[in-house]
Amino acid sequence: MLFTVSQRFFFDAAHTLKREIEAEGSRRIHGHTYHAEVSLSGPRDPVTGMVIDLGLLRQALGELRERLDHHMLDEVPDLGPPTLENLCLFIAQALPDLGPPLRRVRVWRDAVGDACTLELQP
Repeated sequence: MLFTVSQRFFFDAAHTLKREIEAEGSRRIHGHTYHAEVSLSGPRDPVTGMVIDLGLLRQALGELRERLDHHMLDEVPDLGPPTLENLCLFIAQALPDLGPPLRRVRVWRDAVGDACTLELQP
């Protein structure tokens, strides 16, 4: 049996973005509240009953959140242009190996209804 466990976090950050549509507002510094969810999949350990201790996942996400929360995303090393796609990839690459493989990263902004999901193959 394969189980998938998930943990969410959020961060507030500012950025600019060069776009062809809605260009004027995007090029000015502006901010969003971003939400992110990471999912890991694996078998349940028969001794602990867990795929992963969620405390370990929360700790890793807390460290990652510190790199993004209340920062100018344009200046975050290794992020690239601060698109939802690049945020998904950045989160996936920034997480340490926690044991069970990372299967999914989702980043969204509730206020405007935008979302992106990175699906990682087994």
